[in-house]
Order: sequence, then structure tokens, then C-alpha cells
Amino acid sequence: MNALLIKNGRLLDPASGRDETTSILLQDGRVACFGAEADSQAGDADVIDAKGLLVAPGFIDIHTHLREPGREDKETIYTGTRAAAAGGYTTVCPIPNTDPVIDTQTGLKFVLSRAESDAVVNVMPFAAVTRGQKGEEIVEFGDLVYYGARGFTDDGHPIMNSEIMRRALEYSAMFDVPILDHCEDAALADGGSMHEGHVSTKLGLKGIPAVAESLQVARDVELAAFTGGHIHIMHVSKEVSLHHVRAGKARGVKVTCEVTPHHLTLTDDELADFNTCAKVNPCLGASDDREALIEALLNGTIDCIATDHAPHTDIEKDQPITDAPFGMIGLETAFAVLYTELVLPGRVPLELIIEKMTSAPAKVLHFEPRGTLAPGAPADVVLIDLDRKWEVTRDGFLSKSKNSPYVGRQLQGGIEATIVGGRVVYRDGRIVV
Repeated sequence: MNALLIKNGRLLDPASGRDETTSILLQDGRVACFGAEADSQAGDADVIDAKGLLVAPGFIDIHTHLREPGREDKETIYTGTRAAAAGGYTTVCPIPNTDPVIDTQTGLKFVLSRAESDAVVNVMPFAAVTRGQKGEEIVEFGDLVYYGARGFTDDGHPIMNSEIMRRALEYSAMFDVPILDHCEDAALADGGSMHEGHVSTKLGLKGIPAVAESLQVARDVELAAFTGGHIHIMHVSKEVSLHHVRAGKARGVKVTCEVTPHHLTLTDDELADFNTCAKVNPCLGASDDREALIEALLNGTIDCIATDHAPHTDIEKDQPITDAPFGMIGLETAFAVLYTELVLPGRVPLELIIEKMTSAPAKVLHFEPRGTLAPGAPADVVLIDLDRKWEVTRDGFLSKSKNSPYVGRQLQGGIEATIVGGRVVYRDGRIVV
């Protein structure tokens, strides 16, 4: 493998405490060295002049829906990983709510095989917690861990049976893998299209109360305390849920949680014109929820940022809001949305955003040394032009689906290049492998 020298860029790596303009040498798929040593050892290495660019560890998304197998009309491993590369992501974790559900070694082998042939970024799959994600029968945890499952989730289908969740968390403790839960009380949420509040009342839509999420978060924290397992709360969205996470952490419970860019930057006002691209689950909350999420990101209650990239076809999203599916795409806009809406206004430091998209998710899933540019770490790197302004357009997406509420918005912060294992896979607006 050819060596690659990246020079003159601002190297920002929160995990190792680096923030300096320097050179970095990537060799044999790993980070080799920095500074004058990198320049002197580069030899005939390919060179990227990163002057004026931010050089950071490649982003890690621990919540991505790639839809394959079964719904290749929405997304595939081929298209989804290219969208990920365009967004600066070098590792993604596909959710197993496919058709069929990834609940056996056969399903895992399919995803890993397809990733080997079609993916341009690292693919680290999850398996379902229960067979068919029906919430009734636990999968073969040991078998699935052996064949490559990096965690277990029934995302899209809340696990209502507390006994099932208890047993899953016991297996979590046994195999040192997290259970990632979509926290929602199905009965309380049934028939709802958006957050229950002023906007839903004004629109005459059935809402989903915040307690539908927080009840399940509280239960999961208690079960994790009881079993010693690791519970990861997916896409936390409501202020009241954060109280349970914070209390659990204070007690030493193995509880982590993620937040999405859309919950950090949007509120339920986005649905005032019945925009189905803003219909997500969990629903966009009120402004108080958004402010609480930002504060929780700053104080460490929230561990990491994940996209919950959820592609849907135009036909599905063009239905009445009560019938349209939940979900929006997010891989290609995540960093720019966060930079534009949180960093530039001075709400959140750039260093923290980078940390929550790199080393923090790696820590949650035990992916270290991914998520850092320390010597010996995988050579997964993203180059970002923090000054570049661009408009989100439907035609600009590499994702197969276009269901984004950010279409038409002006954002700042463009991905210039994405490097996976020392190989440039995305540069200057296009896939180059």
C-alpha cells in the first residue's frame, strides 16, 4: 500500500489532545508519524496539501440504516457507504431491521460479504436482540458475537417485554457488547405522528408524549443496574429522558446514549407545514427539549452523536403525514448541520463536536483505537473546509433516498476528502474508488 502524506493542515484530534498545523504520514493502513518526522520519512508517498483544511479522525456513525437486504429501493450497502464517505464517515454500523431481519449468522455473513465487495467505508454490523425483532425470543448471542455482531438492537421495534430486556442485558454483560434500545412505550405512542405539544394541537395531529420515551429509558437504566449489562439509549430526544440517564451514570450504571444532529438543531415547528421529511421517531421535540439536549452534550450526559440515517422513497414520504413513515437521511449533512447551527453561533466548541463523532462513539462500542489519529491507529481521516458554504440539494445526495428536511438550506463546512485505511475514497465531491 502506498504511503500518504497530508501536510499543512490543522490537525484536530481530541482523543490525543492534538490541535496544531502539522504533517501526518499514513502508511500501511495506519497512522505512522507527525511533523518533521512525517516529512522526512515520506519518501515517494502521495501528497495531499491540506492548507486551510481541518484534518480530523474519520467520523463513526453507530446508527445507520442501510436497508439491505430487502429494501434496496431505499438504500443499499453500495449507495449508503458512498453517502457516508461524502459526509466524512469512515465507519458505519448498520441497523438490523432489514427484510429479513439480521438475527442469524447467515444474515451477518451476508452483510459482511456485501460490505467487502460493495462498501467504501468500514461496516460494523449489529444483530437483532430478538428473532424477527418481534420481542418474544432472544437470539443466539454467542453465535452472533462470534460471527461479527458489534452490538444488539431491535431499533424500530421497542422491546416492551422487561423480562426479554433483562435477559438481553445479562448476555450483554457476558459478552461485553451493548444492547442499543429504541426507547418507546408502544401503547403511549400508538397512532402518533409527532411530539405531543402546542404544535400537534394546533395541527390537529395525534401526538406522542415525551413520557413514552422516558418511561422506557428509566426501565432500561434500572435493568442495566440490576444485571450489570451495558444499555445504550438510541436517539435520546426529550429533556425528561436525560434525567434518568444522568442519574444512572451518577450511580455507576453502564448506560450510554446518543443524540442525532436533527434533534440538536430542529424542533417540532418543522412540521407546521406538514413536512413529512421532518417526521422522525423519536419525534422532534419542543425548543426546551432541544436546549436540554445541547446542554447534555456539553456536560457529558450524552456520549456521542449518531445520524439515525433513515432513507425512504419519495412515494412513501409523499403520503399524508399520518401515513408517511418516520425517518430522514443524515449522513451527508451531519457535520455541516452541526457546524452551522451549533459551532458557528458559539453554542458548542468544534473540538467537542469532533470528539462526539469520533473517539466517543468508538469508546461506546469498544472500537478503539478507531476514532483517533494517534500513531498506530487505523488511517481513517477526514479533511474539512470549514469556510466552504454550500446549499443542500436533492441532486447533490449520493444516498439513494432524498428525504431530508435540510434541502434548500445554506450550510457551512464541506467535506473535502475522506480516507479509509490510508486510501482516499472521496475527494472533491466524488467517490474516487
